[in-house]
Amino acid sequence: MLPPLIFLPRIKRLRWGGTRLASVLGKNIGQVGDAAESWELVDHGGDQSEVVAGEFQGWTLSRLVGEFSAELLGTSVTQTTFPLLVKYLDACDRLSLQVHPNDQQANQYISGERGKTEAWVVLEALPGSLIYAGLKPGVQRQDLKSAISQGKIGECVHSFEAQPGDCVHIPAGTVHAIGEGVLLIEIQQSSDITFRLHDWGRVGKDGQPRQLHLEQALECVDFTRGPVDPIQPEMLICKDFMSEDLVRSAYFRMRRFSGTRPWKVVSPDHFQILNVVAGNATLVSRSGVFAIKRGATVLIPACCRGYEIVPEGHCVVLETS
Repeated sequence: MLPPLIFLPRIKRLRWGGTRLASVLGKNIGQVGDAAESWELVDHGGDQSEVVAGEFQGWTLSRLVGEFSAELLGTSVTQTTFPLLVKYLDACDRLSLQVHPNDQQANQYISGERGKTEAWVVLEALPGSLIYAGLKPGVQRQDLKSAISQGKIGECVHSFEAQPGDCVHIPAGTVHAIGEGVLLIEIQQSSDITFRLHDWGRVGKDGQPRQLHLEQALECVDFTRGPVDPIQPEMLICKDFMSEDLVRSAYFRMRRFSGTRPWKVVSPDHFQILNVVAGNATLVSRSGVFAIKRGATVLIPACCRGYEIVPEGHCVVLETS
């Protein structure tokens, strides 16, 4: 039987990265001094997570899916690649304003590519840090196109001040950006297709503006979706812990568990992804006991049928399935 699996993070260095992946989440970002993203779980082309230790050390996520599909994913999941991508992002500068296509649109641009619906949970945010999500009420294609050409796109985009704990659901077609000062975790469809609408007037190392994708982006924007605000979670307060239902989409479900006493989660026939976003804990499963610290990502195979979390003090765990 497959045990819970921990993978080596894939660190991405981009122009807007900082140091909190290391200082807050304990990631090894090497000697470069800054990093933008830690890809925790990925099976997308050449980007492959590899198991850190144990019987399957060195195995890629793609190989595991190929050889243990039912045990890992569950018999109800029919994908031939792992369907989700999990990453942490540390934004020390504002990211470009962008939009992702849905499944049908993505396949038209890149054969076989998925669309990109995602969700964020804010871990830290400096005072005044913003999240940009959705368009202001009534904004239509020509309004957005005109605002871009006049350098007034900020008048069309909804924003709010980010707070730790905020969960933001970003379906494909939603205009969005992460503002400077935000550290968050992102759960998304396994896709890497992005169209930039606006880059805030910045230039690259060559002194030239970065490439925008205006026509593709405008084709992909869902103009029926207005402002997007943080989710108001459904809470279930139990004796030993609190459970919050954060996101239910066609692609994934996200829940947040927190408490100081052990809690058990029984799973039907599907995989689960655990992210420790606060505190430390011990994970107990049918296949063994594992120490997990803040920043840890664990893939619980479907065959494990659930798990138990034993916190060390107060602990917060995101669960995605």
